[in-house]
Amino acid sequence: MTNFNNLQTESINKNTANIDKMSAIEIVKCINDEDKTVAFAVEKALPEIAVCVDILADALKNSGRIFYVGAGTSGRLGVLDASECPPTFGVSSDVVQGVLAGGPTAAYNSIEDAEDDFESIVKQLKEKNFYGKDVLIAISASGSANCVKGAINYAKQLGCQTMCVSCNKNSDLISMCENAIIAEVGPEVINGSTRMKAGTAQKMILNMLSTGAMIRFGRVRGNYMAYMIPSNIKLVDRAIRIIMAKTGVSYEKAEFELDIANNVIADAIDNIENI
Repeated sequence: MTNFNNLQTESINKNTANIDKMSAIEIVKCINDEDKTVAFAVEKALPEIAVCVDILADALKNSGRIFYVGAGTSGRLGVLDASECPPTFGVSSDVVQGVLAGGPTAAYNSIEDAEDDFESIVKQLKEKNFYGKDVLIAISASGSANCVKGAINYAKQLGCQTMCVSCNKNSDLISMCENAIIAEVGPEVINGSTRMKAGTAQKMILNMLSTGAMIRFGRVRGNYMAYMIPSNIKLVDRAIRIIMAKTGVSYEKAEFELDIANNVIADAIDNIENI
């Protein structure tokens, strides 16, 4: 049983003790001051994040998939990051997936008791044919979520690589996973509200993991989204400008090459460079 008294994310923030007496400008300044500390907490975890990036990239190269699992804010952040990978990197929607305790309904409605159910996520992983080449990334600010622990145990039974993203050095997940990323952001502005600093840290880390893995997987050219799906007017224009920047051709030529490459930016670039 987790001792919540030992968790920084559950402790009292003395800097915000009188926030209910503050003016609006004082409140937002107070929140901003606390948020400024988050990037420094994440910075301390960069070596561990880098190791995980390479593991994820290797899994992708070996036909494995990435699964984020979590409850509440943590789980929703995983779903968010996963959902942004297909349009950004042009991968299939099953390559990076977010699995939320309580199922898809919990993305819009709070189902807090799903966090305590060891099988809440495992059932969904089985439905998604989670298997040995896949990687599980467990997200839990406190590290106490039973649904995540159940998912880790299931992943280890299958021989999968397991990682965790937490915000407490006393996280139960550290000893359960092969790789642990811990960003100690300290007490929250509103005590225990981990949608705030902890959530911000988790979002930053997930951005690094997915972006870093996709770069190492070859889904970026230079710093351009060369496999981005140009699915609206803005993105079509961006795709054309990427081709122009990488090859030096005119707007009209880039537009033409994008069209004959079936809207695959990288292929259009290769076609021009190979002329």
